[in-house]
Amino acid sequence: MSANDALHIAVLAGDGIGPEVMAPALEVLRKIEATSDLKFRFTDAPAGANNYRATGKSMPDSTVRLCDEADAILLGACGLPSVRYPDNTEIMPQVELRFHFDLYAGVRPARLIPGVPSPIVGADRRGIDLIVIRESTEGLFASMGKGVVTDTEARETLVITRKTSERLFEFSFRLAERRKARGRPGALTCVDKANVFKAFAFFREMFDQAAARHPDVTTDRLYVDACSALLVKRPWDFDVMVMENMFGDILSDMTAGLIGGMGMAPSADIGDRHAVFQPCHGTAPDIMGQGKANPTGMILSAAMMLDWLADKHGLESATEASERIERAVDKVYADGIKPMEFGGRNGTADIAKAVLAAL
Repeated sequence: MSANDALHIAVLAGDGIGPEVMAPALEVLRKIEATSDLKFRFTDAPAGANNYRATGKSMPDSTVRLCDEADAILLGACGLPSVRYPDNTEIMPQVELRFHFDLYAGVRPARLIPGVPSPIVGADRRGIDLIVIRESTEGLFASMGKGVVTDTEARETLVITRKTSERLFEFSFRLAERRKARGRPGALTCVDKANVFKAFAFFREMFDQAAARHPDVTTDRLYVDACSALLVKRPWDFDVMVMENMFGDILSDMTAGLIGGMGMAPSADIGDRHAVFQPCHGTAPDIMGQGKANPTGMILSAAMMLDWLADKHGLESATEASERIERAVDKVYADGIKPMEFGGRNGTADIAKAVLAAL
């Protein structure tokens, strides 16, 4: 791809505060476009609980086709607690997209930005900069919609396959290698429960095989309960962690809590061809329409998208743009911006305006 070609971005704003945080992220990308050689073409598409309520589908076929054709997918937040499928599960097109496009690597960075409070004593001095890699199509989530419930019991099935696990580990080792090249430790920890379940022993065995192919990456293995305890005591000891879907679902929310809250946390779901970028938070209907939503996670998800596009297409300017966005976010927090999410007075518009000015 030439740097002069427009990158086609599918925009799924979603429900609740999704559209409210998407708007600043698109403004940031337009500012990047105006100050670099990158060009974007944004196409909006419906998805989420409101679309289900109106049409009976979480997203139309046209949205799926658009996502298939686009260079990347930006997603705000989808689902509303009051709108559910007949089996009482929530409308979650973000999860459906993972299965549809085989987005097996869920990337959840947790970086403590200067000026942002952390509940961990010493974090302001030691720093937190880690990534949870969550397998996103198997594990317990492979049973989504397939569980068996009777009057006396309910069963869900955990699935771990060699094909997906080997791709997940190769992705994780490559990411650790990239971080090492950028000055991070380049260490990778496998998080599992291999002492109890055969499925996780199988998972760890494949991790060990991948580790032998990547001798330059320092590796460790931790049981998920021990890992949880260490994360809230010494999160600065971690670099990259890889784990099963449900474990990653839980630990990625916990690590977001270590860096100021869900509104600070970006994420990506990445496959061999497609990728979705979205903040870790939900639709927050309790603050919808009030201008209180923190758009930082969405803005940083857009930065992650640029970094992924840079790696995919060899676009150095996209790498530089991603770093510019991160530096702008760091500056506004160092200068004293404080979202309502953690007791401040700055709402969506304040934070967006500050980041745009810092760019």
